[in-house]
Amino acid sequence: MYSLERTETFSQDIKKSRFVAHAAPVMSEDEAKGFIAAVSDPSANHNCWAWRIGQAYRFSDDGEPSGTAGKPMLQAIDGQALDRVVVVVTRWFGGILLGSGGLMRAYGGTAAACLRAAVKTEIIPRIEGEIIAGFSDLAVLKARLGALPDLIVVSEEFTATGAILTVALPEAAAAQANRLVTDLTSGRAFVRFGES
Repeated sequence: MYSLERTETFSQDIKKSRFVAHAAPVMSEDEAKGFIAAVSDPSANHNCWAWRIGQAYRFSDDGEPSGTAGKPMLQAIDGQALDRVVVVVTRWFGGILLGSGGLMRAYGGTAAACLRAAVKTEIIPRIEGEIIAGFSDLAVLKARLGALPDLIVVSEEFTATGAILTVALPEAAAAQANRLVTDLTSGRAFVRFGES
């Protein structure tokens, strides 16, 4: 499964109508709604959109005939195996009616072309964990944790005896992280994992 690395834009003219697509990576429904509001152009005839975040998805035809805009855009997202993505296609009507099939091809095709042009990034399932370590082990642990693939230190909370590092890392690296922490500290520090 993939998402987008950054925002992408694509535009084309179809039978005198102007279609402009904006696509972006999103992590929540609120983020998707914020993006839709930010790129929608009130001077346009239609600002149609679709988004998918995991099993959740929504789409809107924004005044176009039902099923001719939002759904083909969602199919463009799904057809490219994308997740955590929002797409907005804005249309300025050029005076020539496209018909239902033409609208579906225009909206779905504009969204698909925008998504194809975007730089993709693989979604790696991550888990969060806490590394509980004493002050004496903290410096060497932090230095060596950088060697683990894709490990991110989310936060660091100091306690009376040391620190609790909240980390996020790919599920596949969890056992390796546990071994590294245990070996480096002779078992004094430990990792506690839970689902993120």
